Amino acid sequence: MNILAFETSCDETSVAIVCDGVVVSNVVASQIETHKVYGGVVPEIASRQHLKNITPVVASAFTESGLRPEDIDGVAATRGPGLPPALMIGFRAAQGFAFARELPFLGLHHHEAHLYSSWTGGEPLAARFDEIQPSVALIVSGGHTLLVQVDSALKHRILGGTIDDAAGECFDKSAKLIGLPYPGGPEVDRLAAEGNPKAYSFPRPMLKEGNDDFSFSGLKTSVRYFLEKHPAVLEDGQAIRDLCASVQEAIIDVLVTKTIRATRRMGFRCVTASGGVTCNRGLRSRLQLACEKSGIGLRLSEPALCTDNAGMVGLLAGLYFEQGASPSVNDDDIRPGWTLDLVTSGA
Repeated sequence: MNILAFETSCDETSVAIVCDGVVVSNVVASQIETHKVYGGVVPEIASRQHLKNITPVVASAFTESGLRPEDIDGVAATRGPGLPPALMIGFRAAQGFAFARELPFLGLHHHEAHLYSSWTGGEPLAARFDEIQPSVALIVSGGHTLLVQVDSALKHRILGGTIDDAAGECFDKSAKLIGLPYPGGPEVDRLAAEGNPKAYSFPRPMLKEGNDDFSFSGLKTSVRYFLEKHPAVLEDGQAIRDLCASVQEAIIDVLVTKTIRATRRMGFRCVTASGGVTCNRGLRSRLQLACEKSGIGLRLSEPALCTDNAGMVGLLAGLYFEQGASPSVNDDDIRPGWTLDLVTSGA
């Protein structure tokens, strides 16, 4: 089955074509330079850029795949969660394509697409359907930090999530306090590689709590207070690298510890990790070491599928079509606040 997929939940305009469970094109038009001057994503500007980008991105996806519009058998798009004006562009474009060609259409959950992106390893994802085993999935990005219990393919429930700032948001806001360019998360990761993670001490919010929730607003505030008391740190290149390493270590410590603890409690032998922050080299390394030490298997989404992209949407659509999912109706609307737990209940 050839699936045309759209993803515009935030500031990435992406269109992909997935053929029989293999991503054959995955085009992403980034808006980083557009939003850099504002230090963050401006929803209205993002939607305008999506309108500008969507047609050429679709064209590029077909060119890279070698397929034609008449070769498409199904269409999918991110339905939520995300920025309403941004979601609307990709969702309506997908619906329009499906309606015009009388094709089945699926509106899918952004986090669910991230979740199952960890299970593709080059071969068709549908072929690995039976390999999707009981596991704890860490989904970590700029807007969300979630721990999900996966019992089997397409059967999952939320264990915990962020009660305030997400991990990626903490990375970006801490970077802004330090004076690093937007987006700050990758800059922190780059500088942290040459820093001492034990140079400065920062809190590990909710690390000792017995639940699976996260909170990173206190850590971000701690960084601000630290810089107010030690402004000279920002005048020393090595001190900045040490600061980045220390902040990153605090965030990663919470993510890894709570993920491994939940996995042990559930009695599972597998962890998956996905989402934009999973590109962070420190997080990937620490998860690998922690899982090896605990005798737990680890599946990490490949970097190209970690950030917002339509490839993961098309892969998930393939799983749903494979299982005989009922297509969405043509007048379905976006769901900006859609929660992952409601996906499996059919809400």
